[in-house]
Amino acid sequence: MPDLKLKRLCDIATEAHTRIQQDFKDINPIVGVSQHMRKNGVPADAMTIECLKSGKRIILVLHDQVPDLISYQLTYKDEDPGKEFVRIEFKEMTTDRMYELMKGYFS
Repeated sequence: MPDLKLKRLCDIATEAHTRIQQDFKDINPIVGVSQHMRKNGVPADAMTIECLKSGKRIILVLHDQVPDLISYQLTYKDEDPGKEFVRIEFKEMTTDRMYELMKGYFS
């Protein structure tokens, strides 16, 4: 199940990323997926979306214990993430919502 959720989140991010690149020539986010948390014994996967121009980063975490939720945080790439994450239902993270998140934070 975690792999299916991660794949779906990657598909959403890819679609939103494509739209951002079409609509904003000055924003070119970089999307990365990490399973390092698993290697350290934490049953979760992470995605980062970074804007090199602004140094801003969006972190999204999928925890196995709560597969229907996404935790995310708006932060900066040169800072450690804080302890507070926003949680939303996985089904609410549509391509449009991801697009708006990137647009709102990176532009």
